[in-house]
Amino acid sequence: MASQKQPRKKISKRQLRVGEQLRHILSSVLAADNLHDPDVTGVSVTVTEVKPSNDMRSATVYVIPLGGFKDTEIIAGLNRSAGFIQGEIGKQLSMKFTPRLTFKKDESFEYGDHIDALIRRNQTDSE
Repeated sequence: MASQKQPRKKISKRQLRVGEQLRHILSSVLAADNLHDPDVTGVSVTVTEVKPSNDMRSATVYVIPLGGFKDTEIIAGLNRSAGFIQGEIGKQLSMKFTPRLTFKKDESFEYGDHIDALIRRNQTDSE
């Protein structure tokens, strides 16, 4: 029996708009460097995407630590600081409530590099 793919839920315009607003606010909060977690203090982090849930009560934040060093520790530090970050976002966000944040490493750039390397290797093999 073949497995059926689950249809992807379409992201609403509101989710996209809120995600982009959260991304901008998060970037400014993280740039202010007010976090007191030792794994995050003084570290530059790029917020690549924010995906709010359908009900806007939670959001997954995809980040890339600059330099790629100690990314596991940095992501863990951001998740430990999520309550403080959520409070800072709440001061700037014009929504009824602030989404609960979960930080994850953005793997898309590494995946893109992997695909690029495969293409290059295939091109050199065929020459």
